[in-house]
Amino acid sequence: MKKPKPIEPCPEERTHSVKQLATFSEVGKTLTSTLNLGEILNTVMKQISELIQPKNWSLMLADEDKKELYFEIAVGDGAEKINKMRFKIGEGIAGWVAKEGKPLLVPDVKKEPRFSRKADQRSEFKTKSIVCVPLMTKGKCHGVIELINKVEEEGSFGEEDLLLLNTLADYTAIAIENSKLFDKVQELTITDDLTHLYNSRYLHLSLEHEVERARRFQEDLSLIFMDLDYFKLVNDKHGHLSGSKLLVEIGGLITSTIRTIDIACRYGGDEFVVVMPETSKENAGIVAEKLRSVFKGNHFLKEEGVNCTMTASFGVASYPEDAKDRMELIHLADQAMYRVKNSSRDGVEMA
Repeated sequence: MKKPKPIEPCPEERTHSVKQLATFSEVGKTLTSTLNLGEILNTVMKQISELIQPKNWSLMLADEDKKELYFEIAVGDGAEKINKMRFKIGEGIAGWVAKEGKPLLVPDVKKEPRFSRKADQRSEFKTKSIVCVPLMTKGKCHGVIELINKVEEEGSFGEEDLLLLNTLADYTAIAIENSKLFDKVQELTITDDLTHLYNSRYLHLSLEHEVERARRFQEDLSLIFMDLDYFKLVNDKHGHLSGSKLLVEIGGLITSTIRTIDIACRYGGDEFVVVMPETSKENAGIVAEKLRSVFKGNHFLKEEGVNCTMTASFGVASYPEDAKDRMELIHLADQAMYRVKNSSRDGVEMA
């Protein structure tokens, strides 16, 4: 008795399987070649778009602090009108998927009470069917991928689409977690644990770059070096914990006073440095005087019941007016600061 021949898949099925394998291969290569989250997400969404062919699609990430979803990527009709929208965790299909950590296939949104028309009303787009999957790793939801309406006018998403999207979402979730961990490690190497300002390591790296940039474009670059006056007395009188909290408050005041392009660093102990690109020595002196005034007029450690005042000594130096390289820039600003320290304190001295 002859054995029945195995049923060969039709050409369309073979083509689809090859496309799926190519998709997984492309995504896998991207995951192993980069930790750039934007590059990974764009690759994943491009592959999803080509393979499943939704009319609209989006990738939403979770804002853990606000417990909301926001659009990281949105593509399709009316996407530009919704890319600033946010959804509460639990709101709509995407919010439900994020909250429950479960995928959801909705062939007809008219029959789905969890569907929210908020995005349709904003974009003037008509949603018919949705497939939405969570981006989960270790029980934590980083966001969702949501596909809306098949390209075929009368088509709707099916179980095969859900299975495929779920597999790609697993890749994506791993990529997001790896990217976040990488960013965290990078952040820890360049930021001060206590104040969350940049540390001295980053100061030297960034200053090297800024000096070169100032040289190339023939611009001024200034640096403010500051040292708190009588900080040791706070530690001696109120304890090191209060001293640490005072440094955190000082860091916050510096950040809120300077520009976004300026670089604030904790140099060490109670010393701080501000790097000011495209800033003349005169203008840096004005900022130093403003910081001096802000420090002197502020009351610190109010929540601790201490309510103390604090002043600082400031030194200002500029490239190329004073210094020819980064080390000399720091040294001259430091020298100027010590001239204040050894005389009046609570003042600003120019290099």
